[in-house]
Amino acid sequence: MTKTERIAHLNDVFRSTFIGGRVVLTEGIRALSESDRAEVITKVRTFADFTEDNDPHKEHDFGAFEYEEQRFFWKIDYYDRALAFGSEDPTDPKATTRVLTIMLAEEY
Repeated sequence: MTKTERIAHLNDVFRSTFIGGRVVLTEGIRALSESDRAEVITKVRTFADFTEDNDPHKEHDFGAFEYEEQRFFWKIDYYDRALAFGSEDPTDPKATTRVLTIMLAEEY
């Protein structure tokens, strides 16, 4: 497995399970109704529409979709374990904390 494939795999596992990192919901997401918020989270967890436009580095670290006439984004960032700096090696789960942010497109 290449470094890029390993990062994409780790991102897919984290995004689909929310295990292995932190998940941040923006104010816009938290303001949604409980059922809409649950649907948006499900769409993030099951996202598979990776293209050259939204995934140019093939790391599966960003996605965009429409729901109820609104546009949503999600993004995974890589930090060191203390969340103080960027991760030196996103392929190493022991040295990396993944942070998944789910937001309204207008909050980006």
